This record gives sequence, structure tokens and C-alpha cells, in this order.
Amino acid sequence: MHRKKIQSFVGNHHVVVFVLMTTTLAVNVAENRNLNIGVGVILDMDSYVGKSIRISILMALEDFYKEINNSTTVIIPHFRNSNDDNVDAASAAIDLLKNTQVAAILGPQQSSQAHFVLDIAQRSKVPMISPATNPDLSPIRNPYFIRIAHASSTQAQPIAALVKSFDWREVVFIYEDTDFGREPIPYLSEAMVNVGTQVKYRTLLSPSSSDDRIFQQLNKLKSMQTRVFVVHMLPALASRFFKKADEAGMMTQGYAWIITDVLTSLLHHLDPVVIHSMQGVLGVKPYIPPSNQLTNFERRWRRRFHKEYPDTDRVELDMFGIWSYDSVFGLAIALNRVGTEKSTTFKKPKKATTELAAIGTSEMGPMFLPAIRDIRFKGMSGDFRVVNGQLQTPAYQIVNVFGKAEKQIGFWSPINGISNRTIHNESSDYTTNKDNLGAIIWPGDTTEFPKGLEIPTGGDIFLRVGVPAKGGFVEFIEADIDPKTKEVKVNGFVIDVFWAVLDELPYTVHYNITPYEASDGERIGDYNDLIYQIFLGKFDMVVADATILWNRSNYADFTLPYTESGVSMLVPARVDDSQNIWIFMRPLETKLWITIGAFFIYTGFVVWVIEHRVNKEFRGPPHQHVGLIFWFSFSTLFFAQKEKMVCNLSRFVVIVWLLVVLVLTSSYTASFASMLTVQKLQPTITDIYELIAKGEYVGYQDGSFLRDKLKDMGFSSDKLKSYSNFQEYADALSNGSRNNGVAAIIDDVPYLKMLMAKYCNKYMMVGPTYKSAGFGFAFPKKSPLVDDFSRAILKVIEGKMNAISNKWFGNEAHCPDSKANVQPFEKLTLASFRGLFLISGLTSTYALAISMFKFLYENKEVLVSEGSIYQKLTVIALNFDVVKDRKPSEAEKVDNSHICVEENKSIDQLPDPTISVDHQDHGVSSPTSQI
Repeated sequence: MHRKKIQSFVGNHHVVVFVLMTTTLAVNVAENRNLNIGVGVILDMDSYVGKSIRISILMALEDFYKEINNSTTVIIPHFRNSNDDNVDAASAAIDLLKNTQVAAILGPQQSSQAHFVLDIAQRSKVPMISPATNPDLSPIRNPYFIRIAHASSTQAQPIAALVKSFDWREVVFIYEDTDFGREPIPYLSEAMVNVGTQVKYRTLLSPSSSDDRIFQQLNKLKSMQTRVFVVHMLPALASRFFKKADEAGMMTQGYAWIITDVLTSLLHHLDPVVIHSMQGVLGVKPYIPPSNQLTNFERRWRRRFHKEYPDTDRVELDMFGIWSYDSVFGLAIALNRVGTEKSTTFKKPKKATTELAAIGTSEMGPMFLPAIRDIRFKGMSGDFRVVNGQLQTPAYQIVNVFGKAEKQIGFWSPINGISNRTIHNESSDYTTNKDNLGAIIWPGDTTEFPKGLEIPTGGDIFLRVGVPAKGGFVEFIEADIDPKTKEVKVNGFVIDVFWAVLDELPYTVHYNITPYEASDGERIGDYNDLIYQIFLGKFDMVVADATILWNRSNYADFTLPYTESGVSMLVPARVDDSQNIWIFMRPLETKLWITIGAFFIYTGFVVWVIEHRVNKEFRGPPHQHVGLIFWFSFSTLFFAQKEKMVCNLSRFVVIVWLLVVLVLTSSYTASFASMLTVQKLQPTITDIYELIAKGEYVGYQDGSFLRDKLKDMGFSSDKLKSYSNFQEYADALSNGSRNNGVAAIIDDVPYLKMLMAKYCNKYMMVGPTYKSAGFGFAFPKKSPLVDDFSRAILKVIEGKMNAISNKWFGNEAHCPDSKANVQPFEKLTLASFRGLFLISGLTSTYALAISMFKFLYENKEVLVSEGSIYQKLTVIALNFDVVKDRKPSEAEKVDNSHICVEENKSIDQLPDPTISVDHQDHGVSSPTSQI
């Protein structure tokens, strides 16, 4: 009995052992299936960004493990506060590595703290996943560093493209005197150089700067010409800075402000009063595409944030929170791939001489590092892609601060540049066109974009502009003073050019226009006196139709000329009735003549080929064949062809060809008749020395330098007459020398062109054009504005000058050049008859093809017989030239067209190739061919 109890106990013991072993194994399997992996998180827990990232990390872990039920690993976050201190951040990292043995570190968020922690993480072989933006922290040089934000250098190109789009030539950098503030400046400077923009000045402001210090720096910037500022600051300093900028009057029209990506992304942290003072500011930030997933997450994120931090008023999810959420997802994916293959413990040295050496190295870190350095998935931020440890972003968003927040105005991508959409088309060119941006409200609540440069005036008028008063040629410039309001009103070609030049200047010029008249109150007779007022200091600039002369350049500097240079002669025009012996060729262009001739020959040849074998009128000696081809085609021009055609194919060809001939002859007749009615204009005088020889009177502009020039050319003083407006010019030319007028007017080309525009085709400009410098704006000697105005004049000449000239001189399209015909004549071109020639060509080719196919079919036995190709061709050629005589029936006498259409000769009707064939029509005997 005792033995049975023992046996029973032993048996039960086996069962118990089995159960215990099974339970232990199951527990071990469960533990291995859900391996807990510690991850350290170092953040500034007292900062808004730190709090935002913390909430995003917790929600990412919850969402991942809710979505992935079969995960083999579970991330356990261990949060540490860096207290906004580099040493505290490093101490937190040592604690996490030594005591908790974390597999990875998330953070820290500041670049200065990341520098300290990265060295520790590198030595311990623990990946550090941080949003630090310092470009010096390179993931390539530091393999254990994964950046889940953009390096601050990345924004240099979109900011430079924005500056380039508005053609701003100078900028000022304003940044805070911290590691964060200095990070992107070298890259921004290089980007500005690449787009041809100069960094005129740099202003550093400490985060602890007083408001008085900030205001002092702003006033210094206000005294400079540059009006474009790039601001790189964190929200704390930026809030005080923009308040002071508004107080200094620098948030008004004419100023342009661009803020960098971090400040743009954190605008929602700023007080509404600060946002109000930033109206019109432009900003760039990485583009995160909107989605339903992001909207839902943002709603849940706000509720979670308010629950854990109820004292926070303004709550907005920023890009750092979104990227942190996606980075935790990416880390969880990487750890899940590694699974439980490696231990989470650290290998520690046997002997450690320092505290850092005692930490050891992670066994898991090197294992999942490649997976986290290169990862891509569809995340909350869109396409979350990390390449070689660096987060990639395809586009930047350009925003405009307006109202209570910001509005999107465009995008920038490295492929397409500035655009109004995010589609990246690799076939498109890179562009920096400002027209691709949406509507922008600039500082001062204006839609007119700033020039970027402005000459500081301190509120006073900077340029005193002198213009001629009581001018005779008012189409060029006219200045009047309203007797009631004393307001100066100016108008004319010169004024339009002046305003266009001001628009092209890279800065704003303040000016005051003052009309200048002669001492006796009459019209200025000589512009030398007006320009001399610059030398006397009365004017800072003269805007007039003043010719650039060497004697005037002694006391003033001139810009580049804005009008056509030269002096010429204007004379009345007369009708010329002379005709050219080749005038009959003019109605048609050369290509059309050649095409008509080619179709004449081709049509005649086709008709001859079709009719040659069946119509005796198309037979005869070879020279007669050639003549017949030319004669038949050209006779159709007059519908005088006498040859009768017996083949329907040839009749079809000729019918179509006669239609072409009818249209061509009718068009030629109409065009030639129209051309003969056109009259040409010729000048009454062709040479200036003809005027001297005939003793004719010559007119010139009153007060012009041309009087002395004409005397030097040989004109006597009594033959020169001065006039003061265009009407006097016209009356003098109409009267002529014999009726108290003049035979010619000699003046600057712009005046003559305007006179021609006013009296279309009544006058002509003839003779050589004598050199002169043209019209220019005058400035004091060595004025720095001369170069800028000259460059602006070049831009106007290449752009707006045509429109201004057409406005005042007339459009040549509406008033043809007097050297041309009164009624412009246009030749008939080949393009006008392409359809006709196409129909005729296809018809002839179709008929020729059918005829030749029918003939070859009749000679098919010759083609398939034995013999050389030459022999076969010889026989076929002989057969083509032979027609078997036959007596037509009575019906055939009436209508023999069936000969070509219905007749189908058999091979026995063809000449025997073994005998000689006597060509009765040719009178020759063909050689014997054996096939």
C-alpha cells in the first residue's frame, strides 16, 4: 500500500512537473513576444514645444500598438527634463544610458543640447532621434544621429528664391545672438550671392536685449536705403522685436519682412497684439499636406493637451509635434523588425576609468540603426521619408501674415522653384516668377510690392525735379500750374518715360516737380539755361526733351539716352507714277510662280502618258512629244487647247486642272489690277545739299543747337527759320519756300517722327541721319543716381517703350511708313492655294497610277518572261509606243472614249518581241529582242 502511494505520488509528480514546465515556457514565450524596450526622451518640459512633442509621443505609442496587435516589442518611454540647460541634458542622457539602458534617445529639441548628448550617444552606440536644426550636426558624419526636422540651411534656397522673384538687390539679416540664431546665416548669405543679391548689413540681438536696445537698432536700419529684412528669431525675442518695429514706423508701405521656418511654424504661439504688428510679413515653412487623418489627430491632440496642461491658453499643433509623432511610429516599426533577436542590455567594460566608459555600449542600437536611418511610410505629415538619417521634405510653403493668422500664397520646391501648387513636374523649368504667387498684402495694407531700396528722406522731398514751362512741343512735355490749387500738372512723352523709369528703379524716389521758365516769363528758348540750374544747385534733376551735348555735359551728367539718336531732314512727299518693267511678276510670290510652272509641266506629262497609246494627236517624233506636253498645259491657261482627248482619265485630269487655272487667273487679274491702282510716294528733296544748291529755306526748332550746326554745313542765316511747335512746322512745309515757308525741316529724329505720326504719309524723312546722343535726364556732376537711372532706362527701352512711343508717336500698323505704298499691297502666296494644288496633284497622280497599272497588267507576260531587266524594259517601252491599228465602228466614231476605259489588249495583240517592229509613226525600226 505504501508502495502504491509512492508510485501514485511519483506519477502525479510527473504531471505537476509537466504543468510547471509548460506554464514557465508559456510565460517565457509571452515575455519574448512582447519585449519591453526602454526609450529615453529628453525635452524642455517647461517649453510649449517640449509639451507638444511629449503629447505627440504618447499618442503615437498608443495609436501604434492599437493598430499593430501582433507587435513583438513594446516601447516604454522614459521622460527627462533638460531644464533648458546643456549640462542637464547631458546628465539626463547619462542617467538614461547607465541606469535605464535605453535602446534609443528621442531629443533633445535644442541644437546646443543635442551637441552634448550626441557625443554620449555615439560612444554608447545608441541612436539619437532629434529635431535639432543645426546644419553642423550632420547625420552623415554622425551615423547615430537621425534628424526628424529640417536643417536650418535648407530654408536658404526658398528664401533666396522669394527675394529673387521680387528682384530685390539688397537685404539685411536680423537674427538673435545664440547658436540657433547663427546657424543658417552662412547658408543664407551664400544663397543670396547665388541670386545676385547683396547682404548689406547684419544685426545681432541678444534674447536679453532691452526694448531700448531693439528700438535703437531699428532706427539705425531705418536710416539705411535697404528695405528688405530677413528675420531669424525664436518667438520670445520676435514678439518684442516686431512690436518695436511697428512703433518705429517700419511696418509701413515700402518695407518687406521675411521670417524663417521656425518662427513661421510657431506664429500661433505669438500674442494677437504681436500678430497685428506683423501684418504683411512673409514667411516660409516646410509644407505638410492636409488630410482627414491629420485633422482627426489634431482634434484628439488638442483634447489631450488641454487635459494634461489646463493652464495653457493657446493650443496649436505645430510641425515638430507632427514629425515627433511620425518618428515614434518609424522607431516602433524598426524595433518591431529587429524583434527579440538582440538583448536590450549594454556590454560593459571590465574596468572603467571614467563615468562615461562605465556606461558601455548597446547591443540593440547597431542592430536597428540601419532601419531607422532609412525609412519611408505614409504618416501624419504625409510622405514621411528619412534618407541617410535626414528627414526629406519635397516643398516649402510660403505664407503671408494677414488678419489674425497667416494665409498661404504659394509653394517652393527644388525642382520647379516658386509655384502656386505642390505638383512637382520634373520636365518644367525652375522659376522664380512672382506672378506664380497669390495675392499678397504688404506692410501698410497695400498690394504694391516694395522696391527693396529707398533713399531715406527723413520726411522731406529728396529730388527737386526741373521741367520746362510753356513748352511749344507739348506732345513731348507740358507743365502747368493750377492757379487755384497751385498743383503742378505735367504730361507728355518725356513724363511717361520718367514715370516708367521710376517704376523700374530698385528703390523709391521722392520728388517734387518745379516748372522752369525764362527770366522774361516766356517760353524757354534754350535748354542750356534750364540744365545750368543744376549746376547752380536749384534742381537735383532735369526732366526734359533735352539733347545730350558735350557743352552741357560740362556742368551736368546725363543718363543714357531714352530716345532714338540722330538728326535728320523732313520734306513733303509727292506721288510717283513710274512703273517697273517687271511689275507683272509682283502679284504672285516667287514660290507660287515656281509651283504653277511645275504643275503646268506635270499635268501636261500626265495627259500625254494617258493619251499617247490611244490618241494619234499625242503621237509623233520625240521632240514633238516634248513640245506637246508644254503646249497642251499652257494652252489651257487661255482655254485654247485643240487636242481632243479620248480617255476618261485624261479628261478627269484636265477638268480639275482647268478649275485650278480658272482660280489662278482670276486671282492674278484681281491682284494685278489692285496693284496698278496703288500709288507710291517720293520725297520732293532727296539730299540736304540740294537745299543749299537751290537756295531753299530750311526750318529748325526755336532755341535748338541745330542753328549753329546748319551754319557750319553751309546754310546762310537768312535761309534759316525757327519754329516753336508742330503746327508751325506743318504750315511752313505746306507753304513751301516760295510762299513764306520752308522746303524742309531739320531736327532731332523723335520730333520728326511725331510730326509724321500727326500727318500720316504727308511728309517723308530723307537723307542721312547725322549723329547725336538723343534725349537724356540730367543730374549734378558725379551723382550716384545716374547709373541707376541709366539701368532703369535700358529696362524701359526693352519693355514699356514701344507702348509709350505708340501712344505719342502713333502705331506704325495704323499709319504705314511714308516710304511704303499709300495702300499696302500684299502678294498672293503659295499658302493661299495649297488646297487647290493638293487636289490637282492627287488627281493627276491617281490617274497616272491607274494608267500605268493597266498598261503593266496588259504586259504582264513580258514581265514574267525570261530575259534581263534591260531587255524587258526595252520591250515594254516599245510596246508603250505602239498602238495596233483598228478601224473604229460607227458607234466608236461617235464616242471612242471606251478605247482607254474598256479596251484590254491581250498579249497576242502586243508586238512579238522576237521580230522587228516597224514604227510607222516614227519611221524607225526597233532592235530585235529575245526574251
